[in-house]
Amino acid sequence: MAGIEVRPLATALGAEIFGVDLSRDLTDSVIAGIRQALLGHGVIFFRDQLLDVDAHKRLTRRFGEIFIHPNFNLGVGDPEVVNIVRKPGDTHIVGEDWHTDTTMMAEPPMGALLYAIDVPPVGGDTLFANQALAYERLSEGMKALIAPLKCVHSDRMVAGPNSPVAKAKRSTKARFDDDWRETRNAHPVVRTHPETGAKCLFVNHSYSIGFEGMTEAESKPLLDWLMDWGHRPEFTCRFRWTKGALAFWDNRCVKHLALHDVQGHDRVMRRIQIKGDAVV
Repeated sequence: MAGIEVRPLATALGAEIFGVDLSRDLTDSVIAGIRQALLGHGVIFFRDQLLDVDAHKRLTRRFGEIFIHPNFNLGVGDPEVVNIVRKPGDTHIVGEDWHTDTTMMAEPPMGALLYAIDVPPVGGDTLFANQALAYERLSEGMKALIAPLKCVHSDRMVAGPNSPVAKAKRSTKARFDDDWRETRNAHPVVRTHPETGAKCLFVNHSYSIGFEGMTEAESKPLLDWLMDWGHRPEFTCRFRWTKGALAFWDNRCVKHLALHDVQGHDRVMRRIQIKGDAVV
């Protein structure tokens, strides 16, 4: 495939890519090969890369426009880049619940490229879950039940002065000020992937708050079940970070979780997201 080697990481999803120096100006055929691997495996990983901010942005733009995250754009630094930092003693971290990124937006990001700048000797792994496979394994009765449903997504659990993490000890800051305003949008519970045509579950713990037309209390039993079903072990893979590694995941069909198990070490990552489309 375009001169690159693809080694699957797990049965459900995930593959490591070899033979590519991401800091270079890659040919169209190599970019096409990377995109094909992403669509085939949901999340792909590269190791031993040397990427400064400019190279990271240049690579990201080969797959789409850069998405600026509203709750991490604090008016300082580069709005196109989110630096995700964990320090010893942090009681909360970014991404510690199973989630799909930034789904409260009308057009959630298509994907993200996360680069490891400094990692601990052990711990701080990231887990990923295949939401196309999660949908496929549902019963026909459940598929019929959820087919017409939409779910409301909100950022109130991860931003704003009343969010659970507003007063927590966390090195990565977000919008917790009084001027913050909630963003919410409703998306289909089952989305169709715009490139592969696969049907995927599209609910997650960080943003999904209830089904459209129902109360949150009425929604909770089924919504909780669907969210937990989506990360059963057989739908997942696990990535152990090393310095210079990069993960590129398809946010349209993959959920992920950052393990909060680092003890006594810093963990520094750089993330750039790619703009997406309306969920259908």
